[in-house]
Amino acid sequence: MSTKILLVGESWTTSETHYKGFDQFGSVRFHTGATPLLEALKGSAFEVDYMTAHDAAEGFPFTMEGLRAYDIIILSDIGSNTFLLPPAVWQRSQCVPNRLRLLKDWVAQGGNLIMMGGYFSFQGIDGRARWRRTPVEDTLPVTCFPWDDRVEIPEGAVAEITAPDHPVMEGLTGMDWPPILGVNEVEPRDGAEVIARLPADQGGHPLLVLGRHGRGRTAAWTSDIGPHWLSPDFCAWEGYGRLWKNVLGWLVAR
Repeated sequence: MSTKILLVGESWTTSETHYKGFDQFGSVRFHTGATPLLEALKGSAFEVDYMTAHDAAEGFPFTMEGLRAYDIIILSDIGSNTFLLPPAVWQRSQCVPNRLRLLKDWVAQGGNLIMMGGYFSFQGIDGRARWRRTPVEDTLPVTCFPWDDRVEIPEGAVAEITAPDHPVMEGLTGMDWPPILGVNEVEPRDGAEVIARLPADQGGHPLLVLGRHGRGRTAAWTSDIGPHWLSPDFCAWEGYGRLWKNVLGWLVAR
């Protein structure tokens, strides 16, 4: 039986203006950072529905029944406002279910949630992701700081494994981990399991943290799932797919 996963976010659109002497013109591009993870899980026991950030405002479930279609939900590089301000609220001033409260209830009842890092994860760039003091933060094994929580590491950092015997590290201990280029700074909750972190001389910040909320399990990965914070070497690393299959497998194990 396959494990149903909803991956939400990890996409963006850019608008550029090009100047050529007197003249100028604009162009727009769509980007996604989900490809490494989707490729790593292809053909596995994990069946992934991918919902882009711009689709999530209206497409993310507004009901518990909709959430229960999934075993795991992954929030990746998408801020809380996308869930709090769908067009019905932002444009038409209508009341709708609070999907952050709904997610908290879903986890408490046995759903499994993971937040991946990025510029719009945890508190994010300029604090704009705004997951701090939300019902979703209540479920996570970490808490968010009230500021721009990015830790940029242009020189690269190699993870230190702090729990090598944990099931999520099966087949990964003793391997050379490629470098990462940044994380979101978070604080592990009491009782959470810190599986990997940055080296002490680069802040010792948590990288992979596991926990529980009610009957559900939760995880926080504080770096990206693809570029730019993950180096190309990390995305191509033989342990990349194993890492995520191990983490996702732990989330649904009972």
